[in-house]
Amino acid sequence: MNSKFIKSGFFLLGTVVLASCGNSNPTTAPTAPPPTPVTTYVADVEDVTVVDTYPGVVVPLNEVELRAEVGGYITAIYVKDGQKVTKGQKLYEIDRTKYVAAHRSALANVAVAKANQAKAKKDADRYTKLNQQEAIAKQRVDYALTDLANAASQVAAAEAALASVASDLKRSLIVSPLNGTIGISQVKLGAFVTPGSTLINTVSTTDPIAVDIAVNQRDIARFVGLQNNASVLKDSVFRLEMQDKSIYQMSGRLVTIDRAVDPTAGTIKVRISFPNAKNALLAGMNCNLKVLNRSEGKQVAIPYKAVAESLGSYSVFVVGDSSKAEARIVKIGSVFGDKVVIKSGIEKGDVIVAEGGQNVRPGAVVAATKN
Repeated sequence: MNSKFIKSGFFLLGTVVLASCGNSNPTTAPTAPPPTPVTTYVADVEDVTVVDTYPGVVVPLNEVELRAEVGGYITAIYVKDGQKVTKGQKLYEIDRTKYVAAHRSALANVAVAKANQAKAKKDADRYTKLNQQEAIAKQRVDYALTDLANAASQVAAAEAALASVASDLKRSLIVSPLNGTIGISQVKLGAFVTPGSTLINTVSTTDPIAVDIAVNQRDIARFVGLQNNASVLKDSVFRLEMQDKSIYQMSGRLVTIDRAVDPTAGTIKVRISFPNAKNALLAGMNCNLKVLNRSEGKQVAIPYKAVAESLGSYSVFVVGDSSKAEARIVKIGSVFGDKVVIKSGIEKGDVIVAEGGQNVRPGAVVAATKN
């Protein structure tokens, strides 16, 4: 029984071997892969307007810290926190008792000094006439003239002392140095203030108000041109993006470019003013300044999605002869909308792969559909 099964196995094996040896047809050559489907775009030139974004901080165009210039206790506060104030308006009063007394004393000293000067002048005049008549010793005239000079010096000293105490008296009443808005008071009624160190409050202008940005030094020439361009405001070159991504409705005007570049950061401060009638912009707010950047002349632009990045370099697939895709290194410029400026590597009229580039290999044949 077992021998029959073994013979049958050898027979089947031999049949398979003969069948394999009998197939003498050569191996068929591999077929070429089908073209990769892509969407193409013809590179063209166009006028380019991009929007550069700079982080900014809202600052007052004018701001003054109110500090005590004389010492004493706060005896009166004439304004409320956050109130609009006008230049010269009374804000705070420091105890004036000793300053009023010192001022009166100085006035009296001036009066005494002037009276002494008048007496010395009369004596000098009288002795001078007697000397002309040779009725008095010349030495006495010299003494009289010396007394007159001393009296004049005493008047000058008394008037200087009066000016000093009058200044202290004036400084005991703190007034607004400008038209603007006063902040939250740093002192309360009855508080003691020290001259030169105690911060009482801050007054700042609010309309217009400004935004400060840091600009790279290579862009200084462009911003100088914007500063001298009268149409900047009309063209809405400067706009603000608030923290909630809303756009401030009023356009800005470049008012100041700082005097020097920060050597550490390589940037320069630029200040743009904005109308602020509704007080929507508050000092210290963070925002983004949007600056229109119009190119001079037309530039090559392609869809940004066509650009591939690898290790800091950029490339684009260009469709050449026989519909073969060639990877070409490019240098990109500003991005605007869904396009990007190509500074080198692509010329007007080049056919590029706009979509499907991730499936393309260099030298591969593509089946193009124009975008």
